[in-house]
Amino acid sequence: MKWGAILGVTLIAGLMALYEWPKIGQNQKREKVVFVTLTAMGWVLAVLLVFFPDIPGPTQLIDAIFKPLGQILEK
Repeated sequence: MKWGAILGVTLIAGLMALYEWPKIGQNQKREKVVFVTLTAMGWVLAVLLVFFPDIPGPTQLIDAIFKPLGQILEK
């Protein structure tokens, strides 16, 4: 079942690239690099969430950083 989810995520990322790539101009190399980078990062995160669904999210990281600061400021 996990391989089906990975195949689905890969298919969606591929379709998204096929749709968006022709819209990026020939001279927009930075935009292409950014598009490939963000798409690859999204694909990696989606695959990681398929295998490890209990990965802590960014809100838990922010909470871990700022919760002690909030407790200090409340005193």
